[in-house]
Amino acid sequence: MTGTLPEFLREYLANRQIHKNRLVTKNGHCNIAYGSVKQSHFFVHFLDFWTTLMEMRWRFVIFLFGASLVFGWFIFGLFWYWAAFANGDLTWQNPPAGHKYCVENLFDMKGAFLQSIETQMSIGYGYRLITPYCRSAMTIFTIQCVFGTVIICFWCGVIMTKVARGKKRSRTISFSKMAVISSQKGSLCLQIRVANMRKSLMVGSQIYGKLLKTTVTPEGETIIMDQIRIDFIVDAGKDNLFFVCPLTLYHIIDESSPFFQMTVDTLHQQEFELVVFLDGTAESTSSSCQVRTSYLPKEIMWGYEFLPIISRSKEGKFHIDFSNFAKVVPVATPPCASQFVKSPDGFHDTQTDGHRFQEMEDQFCATSL
Repeated sequence: MTGTLPEFLREYLANRQIHKNRLVTKNGHCNIAYGSVKQSHFFVHFLDFWTTLMEMRWRFVIFLFGASLVFGWFIFGLFWYWAAFANGDLTWQNPPAGHKYCVENLFDMKGAFLQSIETQMSIGYGYRLITPYCRSAMTIFTIQCVFGTVIICFWCGVIMTKVARGKKRSRTISFSKMAVISSQKGSLCLQIRVANMRKSLMVGSQIYGKLLKTTVTPEGETIIMDQIRIDFIVDAGKDNLFFVCPLTLYHIIDESSPFFQMTVDTLHQQEFELVVFLDGTAESTSSSCQVRTSYLPKEIMWGYEFLPIISRSKEGKFHIDFSNFAKVVPVATPPCASQFVKSPDGFHDTQTDGHRFQEMEDQFCATSL
C-alpha cells in the first residue's frame, strides 16, 4: 500500500494540474479568473438579478427563498404590532373592558409574527382573528395578501425555470474522454465520439470546434488565445445531425487543418486545447442548450480507432453497446499527414502497413479509455 501511495499522489497532482491548465473543463465549465475588476462592475449582477438567480447554486436559491419569506413575515409582523400598539391592544397597555381590538388575542410581538405568517400563507385564522373595527389592520391585511401572492409566484417561476433549463439537458450528452487519429474514409482523420443518453432527440444539432493556442503574427504580436475553427463531419454531413444514436465525428487532416504539420512524435509536445461544441434544441422542452468539452494533446491518441458500438439483434432491433463507447484499438496509421499519399487503391502510408502497425503497438499499450 505504501509503495503505491506516491504513484497515486503523482497521478492526482498531474490530473489537478491538467484541470487548472484547461480553458474548458471536460464537463464544459470555463476556467477564467477576472482580475482588477472595478467594484462598480459587481453591481451588474444585481441589475441583472434574474440571470444571477439562474446561475446560482441550488443551496443559495433555497436559502434566499426561505430568507425572503422569513424576512417578509417579520416586516409585516412589525406592522401588525404597530397596528395593535396604535389601537391600545397590547397587554402592557392594559386595554379596558369592552375594548374593540384590531386583532383579537394579539397581545405581543410573538402574536404579531404568528399573525403575519397566518395572513401571508393563507392557512386560516384560529386563535387570532381580524376584526372590522380597525382600518389599519384591514390595510395591512390587503397589502400582505398581495405581497405574499407576488413573492410566491416569483419563487415558483425561479424554481421552474431552473428545473427546465437546457443546461440540465446537456448533462445527458456525453463525449468520449479521448480523441483518436487514424485513417478513415480515405483520409487521415481526427475522431471524437458523442452520444445522446436519452431517447428524445436534439433538434437542429450542430457540432464544431475551436483550436486554442498561442500564436505569433508576422508582425511580432503574440496572441494568447488564438482561435482556429475546426470543422467536423459525420456520415450524413455536418449540419442538422440525426442525433438518435452515438455518432463519430471526423475532422479531415488536410493542408488546411492545423493538425497537418503535427506527427505522431510531436503531437504530445504541442501546446493547444481543442474545444468541441454541440448546439441543439431539446425536442421535449424546446429549450436550446450547448454542450462543451475539450481535449489536450495528451488526450489525443494517434493510431487508434473506436470500437463499433451499434449492432442489430435477431429480432431486427438496433442495439447500442455503451460498454464500447470509449474503447479503442490500435490500427495501422501513417505517422504524419504529409506521408498520407494517394495510390490507385486509396490512401496509404509510405511505410508498410505491417511495420507501422507494429510501431503503434509498441508505442501505445492502452487499448481502452
